Amino acid sequence: MNEKQEYDYSKLKGRIVAEEMNNSIFAKMIGISPTTLYNIFNNKSYFKQYQIERAKEVLHLTDEEITPIFFTLKVKKNLTEI
Repeated sequence: MNEKQEYDYSKLKGRIVAEEMNNSIFAKMIGISPTTLYNIFNNKSYFKQYQIERAKEVLHLTDEEITPIFFTLKVKKNLTEI
């Protein structure tokens, strides 16, 4: 089974709020539209490298924070195991 990887952006969303921004402001600050950000958050699209670099600057992230914020996979439950 070849499933598309889905990412959990809950830490990123929390960081956006902690920096006193909303999604629209954050999107504009990293050079994308709010619609593009919505699609990324819903795993219909992915961040590009330059967008992650820009987000790192905008959100004052360290190198160590990048992986857990941008590359945490969503946990999928296998219904046959429940």
